[in-house]
Amino acid sequence: MKYHIIATITSLVWGSTLVSSKVLLNAGMTPAEIMTCRFTLAYILMWLLYPRTHKIESWRDEFFFFLSGLFGGTLYFLTENTALYYTQSTNVALICATTPIATAIASHLLVKGERFTLSFLVSSTIAFIGVALVILNGTFVLKLNPKGDLLAIAACLCWALYCISLKMLRKKYDTIYATRNTFFYGILTMVPFHLFYDPFNFPLEGFTSPVVWGNLCFLGLVASGLCYFFFNLAIKHLGVITSNKYIYLLPIVTIIIASIVLDEQITKYTILGTVLIIGGLWGNSLLKLKLKSKK
Repeated sequence: MKYHIIATITSLVWGSTLVSSKVLLNAGMTPAEIMTCRFTLAYILMWLLYPRTHKIESWRDEFFFFLSGLFGGTLYFLTENTALYYTQSTNVALICATTPIATAIASHLLVKGERFTLSFLVSSTIAFIGVALVILNGTFVLKLNPKGDLLAIAACLCWALYCISLKMLRKKYDTIYATRNTFFYGILTMVPFHLFYDPFNFPLEGFTSPVVWGNLCFLGLVASGLCYFFFNLAIKHLGVITSNKYIYLLPIVTIIIASIVLDEQITKYTILGTVLIIGGLWGNSLLKLKLKSKK
């Protein structure tokens, strides 16, 4: 139960990051600059919490640490944020909402011991319908844009590969140490992007603004540092498929915060969608408990 609560809290925090990221974008930072800053702060935090190193058992393990940083950091953030330039945010949100299902399928195929059932597919479908209601808010208007939509699909696949990369390490290393390595390789693989495509041009005086450093601290220390650690802990104990189901909670948090900060109205579609998401999340677990009680 403890790790289910951890996964829930992580998803609730991640659902609030959109507002902070929007504030930093309005302040003049690019998506790549935000990602580099938040991963750097997260890496420092992990060092302070666990200032130890481990001997990597094999080059295979080092390779999976590299993949976790590449897919869970650089490629995930770049594909998702770049998709927003080419297609509607609604398209991106809906496509990224399929991440738990995409991750479950990839894990089923690639990771030993990770299997999804018919009940999982049913509960995930219910949750996805709830996400669609929350995001679309009763207005089904989607404009297909192959380039942007494919980038959003790529973001889903990147997150799935990130989760699988961590799982392939088979609980060998301390979770904080493993999370720190993810941030290290995320920063490292961002360097070529900054050198050859998008130089880091945000002025130093910009970091003196309380709005900028306050939101960066939240994104770097809480949403990245602590939440990546918590999510990695959930993957370690619950598995990839179960942990990723809680990502369905993100749109609910985003809508609630938007209603408070941006004065956006919560409609009947939002309420119905929230009920379906929660029902889809817990329906599978309740069914398992019922079956166990009958035995």
